[in-house]
Amino acid sequence: MEFLWSPWRYAYIASAGAEAEAPRCVFCIGEDQAQDAQRLVLHRGIHNFIILNLFPYTSGHLMIVPYAHIASPVDAPAEQSNEMAQLLKRCIHSLQNEYRPQGFNVGMNLGLVAGAGVRDHYHLHVVPRWAGDANFMTITGETRVLPEELPATYSRLKKTFTAPETQRTQKNVEQ
Repeated sequence: MEFLWSPWRYAYIASAGAEAEAPRCVFCIGEDQAQDAQRLVLHRGIHNFIILNLFPYTSGHLMIVPYAHIASPVDAPAEQSNEMAQLLKRCIHSLQNEYRPQGFNVGMNLGLVAGAGVRDHYHLHVVPRWAGDANFMTITGETRVLPEELPATYSRLKKTFTAPETQRTQKNVEQ
């Protein structure tokens, strides 16, 4: 096979030069919630928000991102770090209920040499995993094949962050 089509990535490629004169941080989204669905923001907390990764490793790849533009968790206030930990629990619960993964990778890439794509605004990755999800395309072709488009993933997970049972679970997590 010579080509692997991924039409959902075209919007990103087409807009790559659009902000060349005024680059901004992709995670500095502000308080305006009008664009949350387009930005794939699933949930807003007090200090952090949960968003789908635009370039996921697997379906359901989430990120927990502080609103504050901070490069390292070392500089984060305790309230922000504590909420991030609570949101991690919520992400895992939602992904378990919706996708039934067999495990998770959870982590941060801090700094350029550690592989950080956005170096100046730290964030926590939550990646659901299944046995055999690293297939030949990932290993030999350095290409990821996802069975689901991002809007479908967003719809599936958005309901888990607004469902009453998730809210009850969140209250239990916070206690």
